[in-house]
Amino acid sequence: MLYIVLILVLGALGLVVAALITADSLWAWVSLGVSVVAAILLVIDWWRRRSAGGDAKPEESDGEPAEADAAEAEAAGAEQSTASDTDDEDVDRALAEADEDGESVADGQTELIAAEGDLADPDDEPATEDSATEDARLVARLEEEVVVVDERPRYHLAECAWLETRETIPLPAREARELGFSPCGRCRPDATLAQRHRDSAGA
Repeated sequence: MLYIVLILVLGALGLVVAALITADSLWAWVSLGVSVVAAILLVIDWWRRRSAGGDAKPEESDGEPAEADAAEAEAAGAEQSTASDTDDEDVDRALAEADEDGESVADGQTELIAAEGDLADPDDEPATEDSATEDARLVARLEEEVVVVDERPRYHLAECAWLETRETIPLPAREARELGFSPCGRCRPDATLAQRHRDSAGA
């Protein structure tokens, strides 16, 4: 609609120029008529836009269901947030209980306290193996199994005489090193495991 009005206005302007050039009043009257038509079209377009806007407003004003939906969504979000907070509290409580019981929540296994800095060597603890640097580096990468005793700082071979009837926990030699356990001086696991690995690699 606006394009038509623009064309009519330009046409009226051209007719005015023609009336001025030719000094003929007919062109001026035609220009006036074209301008009136353009004005009428503008009024019609304005009225249509206003009617369309008026029809849309009641739908927006009657948007109580939308407001109700927003309220329900907000309530649901609040309930979800409350449930999440409750879950977080349960997790924190479980972590605290696990710490009190000395359990590791990560692996579900008894937490191993191994580092010599954390525990002093008991009187009956065997000495630490004086491992060669190459053997220690090799064992730190091996997945071969050694055994440890909870709250004792050494790791041993399964056949170590010192273990006797003590309850042991098997784990890879690499992991024992990572957890801070040191090799037993009686069964010498570093030297034994390193030699086994070299022999198997040579074979």
